Amino acid sequence: MLSGKNILLGITGGIAAYKTTFLVRLLIKAGAEVKVVMTQSASSFVSPLTLSALSKNPALLDFINEEDGSLSWNNHVELGLWADIMIIAPATANTLSKMGNGICDNLLMAVYLSAKCPVYFAPAMDLDMYQHPTTKSSIAKLESFGNIMIPPESGELASGLHGEGRMAEPETIVNIIKEDLSDQLPLKGKKVLITAGPTHEAIDPVRFLGNRSSGTMGFELAEKAADLGAQVILIAGPTNLTTEHGNIELKRIVSAQEMYEACHENYSDVDVAISAAAVADYRPKHASSEKIKKKEGDLNLELERNPDILKSLGEKKTKQFLVGFALETQNEIENATGKLKRKNLDAIVLNSLKDEGAGFGKGTNKITFIDKNLDIKTFALKTKSEVASDIWEEIISRIHA
Repeated sequence: MLSGKNILLGITGGIAAYKTTFLVRLLIKAGAEVKVVMTQSASSFVSPLTLSALSKNPALLDFINEEDGSLSWNNHVELGLWADIMIIAPATANTLSKMGNGICDNLLMAVYLSAKCPVYFAPAMDLDMYQHPTTKSSIAKLESFGNIMIPPESGELASGLHGEGRMAEPETIVNIIKEDLSDQLPLKGKKVLITAGPTHEAIDPVRFLGNRSSGTMGFELAEKAADLGAQVILIAGPTNLTTEHGNIELKRIVSAQEMYEACHENYSDVDVAISAAAVADYRPKHASSEKIKKKEGDLNLELERNPDILKSLGEKKTKQFLVGFALETQNEIENATGKLKRKNLDAIVLNSLKDEGAGFGKGTNKITFIDKNLDIKTFALKTKSEVASDIWEEIISRIHA
């Protein structure tokens, strides 16, 4: 959720400032890039050197830096524009009042007034200060600006009193921000079914019919959907790939029949289904229970059709947005649109083996996205991760239309 985000952490002069060392570590661990802006009084409670070491960026205290006789300027506008998220923690009563009234007397306030991103603030002060009408007025004003409060906790305070006013714990701050960002994701609350990889159709206990699919495209689609807030069921054929994403339930199968059954067990309550697996069209009609011994002459295998998983899902479609894949070598658009109509799809993703860098066993792909209205959009050759983003952008634009 926070991976790749630019986070600006503003620290003000309260005893809770010592907790920001742990907050920086949690943000870094979550994959964020962190820059710290401090007030002068905050440096009395936590060391700028410590925060610089943890964030791997200088902790900034003033507009002007003096070093080795030279001067440099900390550009508050650039900092405000750089940030995807700004967190002010601890936010003292004094700072809350300044934020609410536009008092710009330090670098942190200048950065706050320049920020274009969501701003979270975590109040921290003694019980009576937190309950004072001026503090409540400052908080109400900030929330009316669209700033988001991370509520203080109750407990023992620095004064020895017990009550509300403690800054939320670093883990709580991170979790609240993650949950808030999650609620804004375009696939939040959606359930997605994705198939990936090849299927293996047994000839005997050691041999099978299969194909060269690695499953990469399906796994990238699953990871991207999960990052966008969806709960994902990923049904994968034999592949070395795996996933640790908390929003992905990985179901391993081997044969087309097993994939068919797994799809239909989970299809009824999904919102989007993407058939990215390279399912074997045929299987041996009679699989041997023993290894077939080599003999003189040819070996003839009688094959029978596997169930058409995608077509069967199209026939049972109710609310689902159903997407298929088509790998073609000739008459690509014609064949893909024919498949889209025959199988009652909402969209189809076309690959052509004629495109260099596309197809099985490669880290890149080149696709054409075609929807049921025959709107056609062709993309340049990209990494499969980027292709997954493009596909989801097309799907989301249609399910939210």
